[in-house]
Amino acid sequence: RLPVPKLEDTMTRYLNAQKPLLNDDQFRKTEELAHAFEKGIGRELHEQLVAQDNQNKHTSYITGPWFDMYLKAREPVVLNFNPFMSFNPDPKSEYNDQLIRATNMTVSAIRFMKTFRAGYLEPEVFHLNPEKSDTELFKKIIRFVPSSFSWFGAYMVNAYPLDMSQYFRLFNSTRLPKLDKDELYTDEKAKHVLVLRNGNFYVFDVIDRDGNMLKPSEIQAHLKYILSDNSPAPAFPLGYLPSENRDTWALLRKNLLENSNEEALQKVDSAIFCLSLDDFPVKDFVHLSHTMLHGDAANRWYDKSFSLIITKDGTAGINFEHSWGDGVAVLRFQNEVFKDSTKTPAISPQSQPASVDSSRAVQKLDFKLNDALKAGITKAKQNFDATIESLSLNMIQFQEGGKELLKQKKVSPDAVAQLAFQMAFLRQYDQTVATYESCSTAAFKHGRTETIRPASVHTKKCSEAFVKELSKHSTEELQDLIVECSKYHGRLTKEAAMGQGFDRHLFSLRYLALSQGLPLPDFYQDQAYARLNHNIISTSTLVSPAVQLGGFGPVVSDGFGVGYQVQDDWIGCNVSAYPARNGKEFLQCIHKSLEDIFNVLKGKKISS
Repeated sequence: RLPVPKLEDTMTRYLNAQKPLLNDDQFRKTEELAHAFEKGIGRELHEQLVAQDNQNKHTSYITGPWFDMYLKAREPVVLNFNPFMSFNPDPKSEYNDQLIRATNMTVSAIRFMKTFRAGYLEPEVFHLNPEKSDTELFKKIIRFVPSSFSWFGAYMVNAYPLDMSQYFRLFNSTRLPKLDKDELYTDEKAKHVLVLRNGNFYVFDVIDRDGNMLKPSEIQAHLKYILSDNSPAPAFPLGYLPSENRDTWALLRKNLLENSNEEALQKVDSAIFCLSLDDFPVKDFVHLSHTMLHGDAANRWYDKSFSLIITKDGTAGINFEHSWGDGVAVLRFQNEVFKDSTKTPAISPQSQPASVDSSRAVQKLDFKLNDALKAGITKAKQNFDATIESLSLNMIQFQEGGKELLKQKKVSPDAVAQLAFQMAFLRQYDQTVATYESCSTAAFKHGRTETIRPASVHTKKCSEAFVKELSKHSTEELQDLIVECSKYHGRLTKEAAMGQGFDRHLFSLRYLALSQGLPLPDFYQDQAYARLNHNIISTSTLVSPAVQLGGFGPVVSDGFGVGYQVQDDWIGCNVSAYPARNGKEFLQCIHKSLEDIFNVLKGKKISS
């Protein structure tokens, strides 16, 4: 179970995170508020949280508050919450044809779903020592151990089974807009997929009456039929509605339902997943990021648990709604679909589609729109276009080294990437700001995520040495500062992964106070608390053989969204920003910082 941290540990960790962001006077005030909270109302709330947690052993203390946080948010899901991860191309180039890849990935997705539902999907296990635990022998032995003890057997060889309670929401699921708080909807009986092309909505069954998957050649035939349909794009594309403010969309959805669209919407909501087929090829990585992060809302349904997006040249990606689950579940799905569709593809470029009557099997959904709905779509489109217009996406690949060299030098690759972001921001804006790094707590029952706070007194000191006081430090001293940052970051990461961060704990105590109608404790009214939770640099990392790159929008209007990956011999960074920040310049500063760090680690003298 996810542990509730000790209150005193949480307050110490909180103050450590505040230290680099405040001057001495501000820090003293925040420290006083923290101590008063710890001795007074905070202690009472903490004891209530622990008691509540003991009464709810079937779940974790963060589950309720975290679902509420997502589902009560009224901002549009696109850019504010939905991230994307794009697939690597199929190694066999002729398989990257749009129809071939769409067919193969659809088949692999359904295979994954059927395997999962039949209880045959291999458990998700984090192997700290794969030589010992990721073996056939271990799997054979552990299979015969009763499940109440098997996790303990895994712990003995440093293998940690991860929570898979989110997986069922991957399929047949949608977030439904409701006033004040949305709902998650799942209908596992539905047998169809939703396909969007040119703003038109199509559905067809991929599972037959006996629960078997349709023949791949039939799925290919239906997709070919959709790709060759030359119906015009709708004048009022429905896909813009889920890009709206949630309350606005909730009212418009109510109108849709009252206007005889119930059956069509039910098809959209219950579909196994959404497949968006775009009619253009991808030009470059920036264009790829724009396409997968938001694309043209006419050809998206952002509320689906996930959408598989495939462009004209067979470039594929996933955009997912975030309330139901985290990257761990989606990444597992993505890894399996990539492996299955590339290693054992269902069809080949030589395969012929089945001779079936697709015009009967494929249903094109028709929506009845009154004037209020047409006006709502027009307004949603204006808002969407204006937001997209203001968003910039930029990326770099640092080619002068990666994980291998950093491990040789005995520093953490993730710590170095995070240090580079701190150094870059200091160089560009001359300050240290609230920074967020997401860390999965899936090692615990119903775990979600915890925050790592990469901005520390160590990164601040090191960044200032590199950016402002280079002449005062020898290369050895700079190396020592990097090592210090790496050690501290390693500690924070370990704490977060073990459920010993401070963010979720403080979030839950605040949630508890508000849910009981108590006045908000002074501690939470501190400007420093608000500033720490205004995450100007929001970061997330992933490395997978299936994924080419990932990204997300900034979480605040004056922030950066940084998706990054540290590969063996290069480091990739994908940065999103609104006009308040210059993402291109930030990336140049990140590149310069990485260059400096790598040169120092190699023992070279650097210049400002």
